[in-house]
Amino acid sequence: MDKHKPSEEMIKDLDNLLSKLNAMEIIASDEFQKNSIKIQRALVEGQIHTINEFQHMKKALDLLTLQLFEVQNKVKN
Repeated sequence: MDKHKPSEEMIKDLDNLLSKLNAMEIIASDEFQKNSIKIQRALVEGQIHTINEFQHMKKALDLLTLQLFEVQNKVKN
């Protein structure tokens, strides 16, 4: 099983996709194409937001773990 890419690399790839979608929207010839691109952009932006939120959750979990260890050490002493 392959490992996931680092979050920074995933965000970079998603930013590249957004750039391509912007270019596609400029040359889109009808409303169907433009609306499809808007949907794709919303999905990509949602994925970027999800990755960022996951990073915040990881940081919060790390801080909580540190606090638990500090409390545990105080209880033992």
